Formats: sequence, structure tokens, C-alpha cells
Amino acid sequence: MAWHREGRADFCLRQLRRWCAYGQSVVVFRLSGILAVGLVMAGMGWCSGDPPEGLFWAPRVLPPAPVPPGNPQSEAKIQLGKQLYFEKRLSFDNTVSCASCHDPKAGWADPRQFSEGVDHAKGGRNAPTVLNSAHYQFQFWDGRAGSLEKQALGPIQNPVEMKMTMPLALDRLQGIPGYVKAFQEVFGGAPSDETVAKAIAAFERTVISRNSPFDRYLAGDTAAMSPAAVRGMKLFNGKAPCSPCHTGPSFTDSKFHNLGIGAGATEPDVGRFKVTNNPQDYGAFKTPTLRSVALTAPYLHDGSERTLEAVVEFYNRGGNRNPNLAPLMLPLRLTQSEKSALVAFLEALTGEDLGITEPALPE
Repeated sequence: MAWHREGRADFCLRQLRRWCAYGQSVVVFRLSGILAVGLVMAGMGWCSGDPPEGLFWAPRVLPPAPVPPGNPQSEAKIQLGKQLYFEKRLSFDNTVSCASCHDPKAGWADPRQFSEGVDHAKGGRNAPTVLNSAHYQFQFWDGRAGSLEKQALGPIQNPVEMKMTMPLALDRLQGIPGYVKAFQEVFGGAPSDETVAKAIAAFERTVISRNSPFDRYLAGDTAAMSPAAVRGMKLFNGKAPCSPCHTGPSFTDSKFHNLGIGAGATEPDVGRFKVTNNPQDYGAFKTPTLRSVALTAPYLHDGSERTLEAVVEFYNRGGNRNPNLAPLMLPLRLTQSEKSALVAFLEALTGEDLGITEPALPE
């Protein structure tokens, strides 16, 4: 079956370039030219028939969220963290909570391109989803926090978001008897920077996408995904290919890539470079999870694409050219039918509603 419309040698060369750019371990004999490419690809079975579904696949069903030894889960801690997550009194003017920008009704993300903080201030990045963030190696688009605990206090103190200082936030919590009691019961003391962060992180570790059509398909329910979604899955792992970066149970490699988004701006967002000061990280942003991605529009770190169809088209043209463009960002040459199938697969990654609603807050 010919599943691509380009010459076999050209296709093999393009796929090998993608694979090697991603850094996969492969032994390639020191042959030259198309002959070497053809031999390697022929050995892998890439040059005929359907795309090899197993090449980049890792087990995809999400395991339990990892829990750090210093912050074990408990029902009381999770409940306290849930209250803090929805607590607008942690913002300077009592108008913004974590849930304001990471809304359960919007896939735990924000349907606005840029969230509004205190005094209607706006940043320059789209709020990413909290779903499955417990599985991330890095938090924030630029990866400046290495854990949920380290991430939790950032928005509270950000002048564009909740515009607080931690001393003021803790004073407010100390003035609310219900919180004083809860912190005493859970942590054995008064609210502190550390215990606020631990409680919010404990709650966020329960926000996990579960039982999507894709998960059910993997479990053996072959009717869980539509034929279009199954075709899209093959494209995702083959001709597209998306799986080198969107890999593993969370569909992310936890790495940072330059897609060229906003590269032509007068003052482009430098992304990961601001954290590492490494020129190779200029304009690079974290690979987002794709689980429940159909719920989390708009897309990309700047919220510049409103639909999955638009995102697929962005990748289909190979992103936006710039000196730091990731090597994997090459034109995909997908047909309209293939693009539609890829969207169908992405929609099949939508998990069930978690049923988490805003709790009653302490007085």
C-alpha cells in the first residue's frame, strides 16, 4: 500500500532526518547518499506499506501520578488544596484564583488567548492546562519550575496575575479561621509558603485525564475510536510524525522546541532561553500534553491558533521559518483527508469529565 505521495527515496531521507534530529539511538553504517538511507529504512520496514506503528510508541495509559516523598497525598490535604485552588482571596483584589485561568469547564485551561489577572492585566502566553501536569518534568511553558510545588506559588506572586506577596497571602489565610484549622489538621501548624504550595500541588495531582476513547481502544475496545481516528493514529505515529515529541503516557517528551511561533514579532518571546541563557533554547517552548487537547483551545504558547484544524495546518506547513527552528519542523505534505483523520485522533484523546466542582470555601 502506498501511503505517501512522494518518491520512496525522498520519503525515506526525510523520515531518517526527522528520526536522527530527534536523537533516537540508531546504528547507521558509514555508507553515503541515498543508498545508506535506503538500506537503513528498508531494514526498518519504512519504505513500503503502512507506517510502523511501534517505532515511537510507548505505553500510553496514564499511570498513577508520581508523588514526591516529601509531600504524600491525603484526602484532607487534597481537599485543602482544592479550596486554595479556587480561592480568590489569594489575589490582591479578591477577583482571581488558580481556577480563573485554569478552568475545569475549559479543560483546566483558559478559552481566552491571554488570561486576565488583577486590574485586567494580561500576559503574553496562553494559560496551559493543569490536566496531567503531575506527570510533567517541568512546569510553565519555559520550564522554569521543576515541580508542582515550585509552580504553585508563582501565579500568586506574579504582578500580572494575582499580584500578591506571600506574606500578605499568608496573613489573609491566617485571618480565616477555617483555613487556620485546616492547616493545623493537615500540616500541624500555621499556613506557610511551603504548606500552601504542598496543598495546591496535592490537589493538582488528582487532575488526571482518564478513560479516553484512545485508552479504551488500547484496552481492546476496537470500536472506541472511529475509523478516521484509527487512520489518524497511524499518521500520528508515521507520516505526520507527531510521536517523536508527543510521546509517552502524557503525549509529551518534556523537552523544549522552537516552532517559529511569534518569531517575526518586534520583541519575540525568547521562551526557554530566559531560563537557561543557552542560545540553542531561543524561542523554544515546552511540548504540551495532547490528552484532552480538544477541550483546551486556543493552542500554542501564545494562543494564536483557535482550532485543532488550524494547529494541524500550522504543522503541515512546517511551522514558521527562523534560525532556531527545530529540525523536526518540516512540511508534512498531508492531504485534506489525512489532516481530518489526524484531528479525529486528537479528539479521541479526550478523557471523561472528572466531575470536580468548586468547593465551599472556609470562613
